Amino acid sequence: MSCVILREVAVRSRFFVFELENAAFFEMQDPYRIFLDGVFIRQSRHVVDTIYDLLPQTSYSITIVLFDGTTLSYSFTTEKETVTLDVRKFGAKGDGVHDDTPAIQAAIACCPAGGRVWIPYGVYHTGSIFLKSGLFLDIDAGARISAFTDREKFPLLPGCVERTDGKGDCLFASWEGNPLDCFASIFTGIGVSHVTISGQGIVDGNAGFDNWWKNDGRIKTDGGFRPRLVFLNRCSDVLVQGLTFQNSPAWNLHPYFSDHTQWVNLTVRNPKVSPNTDGIDPESVDDLTLLGCDFSLGDDCVAIKSGKYYMGDTYHVPSQNIEIRHCRMENGHGAVTIGSEMAAGVHDVHVTECEFLHTDRGLRIKTRRGRGKAAVIDNIHFEYIRMEGVLTPFVVNSFYWCCDPDGHSTYVSSKTPLPVDDRTPSVRNLEFNDIRAENCEVAACFIYGLPEAKIEQISMRHISILFSDDAKPMYPAMMADLSPCAKKGIFIANVRDLLLEDINVTGQEGPIMELQGIDHKEMDTCEQQ
Repeated sequence: MSCVILREVAVRSRFFVFELENAAFFEMQDPYRIFLDGVFIRQSRHVVDTIYDLLPQTSYSITIVLFDGTTLSYSFTTEKETVTLDVRKFGAKGDGVHDDTPAIQAAIACCPAGGRVWIPYGVYHTGSIFLKSGLFLDIDAGARISAFTDREKFPLLPGCVERTDGKGDCLFASWEGNPLDCFASIFTGIGVSHVTISGQGIVDGNAGFDNWWKNDGRIKTDGGFRPRLVFLNRCSDVLVQGLTFQNSPAWNLHPYFSDHTQWVNLTVRNPKVSPNTDGIDPESVDDLTLLGCDFSLGDDCVAIKSGKYYMGDTYHVPSQNIEIRHCRMENGHGAVTIGSEMAAGVHDVHVTECEFLHTDRGLRIKTRRGRGKAAVIDNIHFEYIRMEGVLTPFVVNSFYWCCDPDGHSTYVSSKTPLPVDDRTPSVRNLEFNDIRAENCEVAACFIYGLPEAKIEQISMRHISILFSDDAKPMYPAMMADLSPCAKKGIFIANVRDLLLEDINVTGQEGPIMELQGIDHKEMDTCEQQ
């Protein structure tokens, strides 16, 4: 453990977040002890953790003692705080009965820049709460934001409104890659900056099959589509930290056209059967960090997007510079997904030291003809990943049929080359290193590029895949003309340059490898155990 490094992640007036680099993936096998100014406060196993209940503008020293006796120390000073406003002094009851939205909103409106709005112990029944710049919103341990499920409690945000100065449109809401009317989210930020949403409390959307999820939840009702728990539109320098988000009506967390955001130490929970409840959907974002978060839900845990064709062609804003570390993804359709709404492209994504547990797929890239020539997926790096019970660890699907009326059309599904034009997307560079997947069931790897626009480069190094003895047949990807399978080896089609080094597959049935339409391949070791 001598190589473990104690690193500062974030410090605010009331908390300090740290990361133990080189320690483990999401949790350490043995607990370590935390001392603050020489006083023992608790044990932890989390690689990323937080010390709460600090005082503003105060210097502290933290000491971490690992299980082997290694000692790590770090000194820091908390930030200045202008004021703390208790929402109860603004009329909030916290009794789970009254509508506390106006009181919380009043406290936010009154809070000066650099101030803290404090939500103490209690159950706060609310609709949408709107953020403002310079705010520190602190939801304390034992506090629960309990959302209404009546649609009339939520303002309706128009998808876009034409500007009166002739400079285009103002975007206010989004649904699955298009600017469509939506109900405002539980926490909504429009054009705000320097915001912190933090604490040990719970944000509960209270969604269920008797309200928001009724009829699969995809239908626009009462004028709008379902809200999220957090929606950040054109925001910058936002930290969301420590909270538990659960039972979201739709996607849980949705940063949209936002830059420089951090999502740290979060727990995101939705039932596995809940529809369309992605964990976090970064859409047309730049410089996003996802660190130490724990997902278990009913759809993709992380789904990186940049809009459908209209958005990509009109605004040209890709999602880029995304760092995902020390996270645990469980029970979703995909652990880390790119697409399918990514018409402006997704670039420079680095996923490292994460655990994927019982998801349908590990890496999941979804694209299709019609996304457009700007729909470029490039520089995607996965390394030091451990998967357990993931049905298919690697999926790249260039024929994704879901969520569009023409999904099963010949244009989308044809496996023969079609003309390359302004509607043709591309996948460039994918790298996978040091990844181990155990108890897989469907396929070790299923990668299918477009025949007219092959994936430019894939490199896979030091990959180990072990199949479960009782694997059940399922579809490895959502594409037409595909049959269920079980214990299928590595299938890769339509790639220009393919590098395979130190690949081990155990327990598959049939050939270890099927390659089609590969222009150049380099294979060092590819073994069947």
